[in-house]
Amino acid sequence: MKNVFKKETVKELCKRIDTLTPETKPAWGKMSADQMLAHCNVTYEMVYTTKHPKPNAFMKLILKLLVKNKVVSEVPYKKNGKTAPQFIIDGKRDFAHEKQRLQDYIKQTAELGEAYFEGKESHSFGPLTSNEWNNMFYKHLNHHLTQFGV
Repeated sequence: MKNVFKKETVKELCKRIDTLTPETKPAWGKMSADQMLAHCNVTYEMVYTTKHPKPNAFMKLILKLLVKNKVVSEVPYKKNGKTAPQFIIDGKRDFAHEKQRLQDYIKQTAELGEAYFEGKESHSFGPLTSNEWNNMFYKHLNHHLTQFGV
């Protein structure tokens, strides 16, 4: 798994994102390129904003028991996997805006570094190691950039 806290990975991810256009079509799934960028931004919104309400204690327990390992492990996501409701993006989004936001979030994450994320509380899963944060960030981005052929 590549490391989102390393400059070379940030450069690679941003370069891949730069090759997207509003017309880029996915190899699978229903999202358009603008929706995919907005979808990827949700992960970072849950870290850096209060836009998304935290799950209640019961739901958080269910997420930790049933979903966490799939999200933070190094095992790649399968194509056409189930998407959590808060990650579903309806309607058209501003492609350039979503693209810039995503690249800014990727850079911010790297600048904060591994130490910042070590033991940091996840919106849905409780405290995670910096390695688990890395896996979650990189695996999700890589999955969707691959989906769009970049």
